[in-house]
Amino acid sequence: MESWRHIWREGFAPSLPTNGLMALSEALITDDTRLLQGANTCPPPLMCVKDWPVEGADAIGFVGWMESNLANVGEVEEFFARACFECDKRLQEPAACRWFLNYWDDTPRAEVFRELLSEVKRTLAERSKAD
Repeated sequence: MESWRHIWREGFAPSLPTNGLMALSEALITDDTRLLQGANTCPPPLMCVKDWPVEGADAIGFVGWMESNLANVGEVEEFFARACFECDKRLQEPAACRWFLNYWDDTPRAEVFRELLSEVKRTLAERSKAD
């Protein structure tokens, strides 16, 4: 199994909220321009713009943004940081999250969207079986 997929399944997916994953699924299907590669948020997560409205986010931040209706860059960045911390903790490896994040940022958009959509659908299907 690819490293990014393992990190998604065992590190990120267990702690990401279902409604946010459903929003991510839709965004991946429609190639939502608010899904960013190469940046956590737009505007970038700098202290001077932390209170600005968020306009876009990477896959992890997008889940939190859509799930919780987070309004600003600082809130989305906090969600992102917490998700990365939980991922690393769950996998008992410092910076384990980087394997997924590098994959997200460095893979061509059509490919990463297709492959991550498959994983998001898998995660949602597992959750619906458990309910």
